[in-house]
Order: sequence, then C-alpha cells, then structure tokens
Amino acid sequence: MKAAIFRGGDIVVDTLPEPVPTAGQALVKVLACGICGSDLHAAKHSHRMVEVSRRIPGRIPMDLDRDVVMGHEFCCELIDYGPKTEKKLKAGTRVCAMPVMLTADGPKGMGYSNSYVGGYAEQMLLAAPLMLEVPNGLATEHAALTEPLAVGVHAVEKGMLTGDEAPLVVGCGPVGLAVIAALRLKNIRPIVAADFSPKRRELAVKMGADVVVDPAAEDPYARLAPGKRAALFECVGVPGLIQQTMEKAPRDAKIIVVGVCMELDTIEPMFGIVKELNLQFVLGYTPEEFARSLKLLAEGQVDAPSMITAKVGLDGVKTAFAELGNPERHTKILVEPWR
Repeated sequence: MKAAIFRGGDIVVDTLPEPVPTAGQALVKVLACGICGSDLHAAKHSHRMVEVSRRIPGRIPMDLDRDVVMGHEFCCELIDYGPKTEKKLKAGTRVCAMPVMLTADGPKGMGYSNSYVGGYAEQMLLAAPLMLEVPNGLATEHAALTEPLAVGVHAVEKGMLTGDEAPLVVGCGPVGLAVIAALRLKNIRPIVAADFSPKRRELAVKMGADVVVDPAAEDPYARLAPGKRAALFECVGVPGLIQQTMEKAPRDAKIIVVGVCMELDTIEPMFGIVKELNLQFVLGYTPEEFARSLKLLAEGQVDAPSMITAKVGLDGVKTAFAELGNPERHTKILVEPWR
C-alpha cells in the first residue's frame, strides 16, 4: 500500500506492506485524515520530541531511524476484523476511532509510532472496541474533524468552568476554533478570540466567538467581560505564550494550556504567585468526549465545513505541511489517500 512516510526528517511517498489485523484489531481503508498542527511540530522538532518522550513514564519515543506514518484525525471504512474479534459492525461501515491501539501492555498511541501506521496511508489498523459508526449520514470529511473537536471539548471540560467565566481564546487555528465551539455549546460567554490572521478571526466568528481581536492593534485582555473570573485558553503552542498569558492575566484567572509546545520554554513563577493564577495543561480527550464530539458534528451543532480549506492525496502531504504555515491560506487540510 502507499503511504506518506516521515523518513529521515523528510516526508516521502513510498509503499509499505499492507497491515494484517490480529485479535482485537480491525483493518480499515483510510477515507480522510486531517493534518494536525502537532504533526507539523513533530516533524520540525522530532529530535526534541523523542528526547522528552524518553523522560516521561509510559511514553514510547519514535525511533527516527525507522519509518513513521503520522495522521491521527481520521475517518475510515471497515474492511475486516482480526481473528477472535467481535464483529459489531459490518464491512463497508464508515467509522471513527480514538488514535489508540489497545494492547496487553496497555494503550499505545498511533500517529507518532513505529509500530502502528497512522492515517496518511491507504490502510491502517484500529482497535476494534474503540470504533464508532459515523451517524446520521455525516459527511466523511466532517467526521474526520471529530478528533480535533474532541481536543477543544476536553480543554473546556478540564478547565472546570462553572459557566460564569469570561473566556479568552488566544490563537484561532483548528484547536482554538474547537475550544470556541465547545465554549459556545456550554454557553460560556461572551467569548473573546484573538489571532493576527483576519481569515482565522473570521472563522472564529463562525464558530461562535462574540468578540474578535487583532492583537497587533488591540489588547484582547482589555475586552474580557468585567466582573467575571477570566478563563484564558492558550491555543498557540510556541515559546513565550504561557509567560505572556501569565503577565497579561487578571488576578485569580484560570489559564488552560491547549497548544502543544515542543521546545524549551520558561516562565516566571512570581506572576502566578502574586496573581494566584490557576495553570492547567491538557492533552487529548476521554472516550466519552470523543463520542460526544462525533455526535455534535453529526447533529450539525458545529460548523465543520468552515474549517476545511483544502484536500490532498498522499503526494500532496509534504506540500501541505509547508502551506499550513500560512494561516491566510489554510486552516485544516485533509489527506484523502485514495486521491
């Protein structure tokens, strides 16, 4: 089968053996897979990612001397099951699943793994118990947004908001847009969103932001609703943003770090101490949040089409990685391996 492979620090299209499902696994055809900002960071900072992974218990670092097929935001078509596996769904069913393989040693991540192929391939393996049928005739390309939406839903849940906060979303890429949608669905408003890109500010409004701000022209923190505890979502993931947020945050604010920064960063704790800030880091989502996100998309409660700005085949993945650096051109690019 063909796949877009991260090999030697580059992305190349080559053939790999077709995966064979074992007990508890399902073989699927990849219909669509979104390119995540974390994939861009992982490709750029792969050595740093490996170094840090070695120091985190339970994490299995990528071996950069071996092939890696990224892609963890997918919608697929079920082909077959491995032996001794309960066949809950019929072949041909469109499915989504958390990018996790269930093994005897515990769950293993997919997309940054040498062992499990991600969604930038014609076929892949999924954990059969985690597969969810795509409901309500939801379009394949929109179902592929389940994973990034679930990240936003989880971030808002981990913030443990009471409903009386003043939210600010810093960065309106796909994750920031998902956070905005999740805040809107919980009616935590008015939602202030900040991004340098006019295109992304426009999308923020479509996803539910009440106030959009260009940080180059206006201080977004000055637009927070008065008299409420600030809930600040950092959705950029570059060095300096956490410190900047701490400096600008009002007293007693909650800071929820959603952006994935893979580089060394520094903060000055005195800002957090003096202001008594609450700093919450988040990652991923729960199975319930993933299933709920798929349902939200299927019920039309999130404006999924606005997020998708291009589609490419496997031959276009490398170019797509480069083009996603321009926020005026692209927000979410989908890989359709069958193209």
